Amino acid sequence: MKDTESAHKQIQEMIDCYATTDPLKEMSDIGKEADPEQAAVKWIALAALHGVNHNAKKISIRREADGTVKVTAKYREAELPGPGADLGQRIIEAFRAVTHLDREKGKSALALGMRDGSVELSVKVKAEDDGETATLKFPE
Repeated sequence: MKDTESAHKQIQEMIDCYATTDPLKEMSDIGKEADPEQAAVKWIALAALHGVNHNAKKISIRREADGTVKVTAKYREAELPGPGADLGQRIIEAFRAVTHLDREKGKSALALGMRDGSVELSVKVKAEDDGETATLKFPE
């Protein structure tokens, strides 16, 4: 994820590509992707689409110190399909790369074009002794 502008552009392109699909179904199959960096970018695009489509307040991905990864959405407490340990780590790295958040914790805006408009999400990343969390917060 060296070229962060490219990653942002790839997220935009994947949002356009997957706009008419079921993001949760696509997320549940993401472990089958051959390229883990592409899969991480695709996961971010699918999470953004799911959040917009289902009026989510926020979606978080958390990697525990032992490597397990859990994804939750806040609109009703629900766990989304997890991407697995290796991909989960790459997703959090992709969030950091796209938003330039290199410190232990930080917050940044992420503007994404979707369908005929755009949405500005808030991205928050936080590293702790027991793991690391990246959260997409959706506008109301």
